[in-house]
Amino acid sequence: MDVQAITEKLRTFASERNWGSYHTPKNLSMVLGCEVAELMELFQWFTPEESARIAELPNQRVRVEDEMADVCIYLLTLADALQVDLEAAVLRKTAKNAVKYPVAPMKQAAEEPRVR
Repeated sequence: MDVQAITEKLRTFASERNWGSYHTPKNLSMVLGCEVAELMELFQWFTPEESARIAELPNQRVRVEDEMADVCIYLLTLADALQVDLEAAVLRKTAKNAVKYPVAPMKQAAEEPRVR
């Protein structure tokens, strides 16, 4: 994904519609949460097995793709509004997570039975 190119398209799209005044970090973070909730709603009553097969259902796949795109759009727009380099942030956070969650203990924990 070319984050810069997509961000520029989103910036142009919003500018052409004079939406800049609405694209504040507060508003963007709130709408991002709403879009994540809409994505979650598509999986709400599925079993784990059904949720894993959602992409096999053409109508559901399109709905999931649309909601995932909305989440991505608002995340990229929020990053643009706050001048956050998402690629750098993801790489930095991945490095932090590698230290916080070392492979051996995490692998062992993932293999242990879970109590429900």
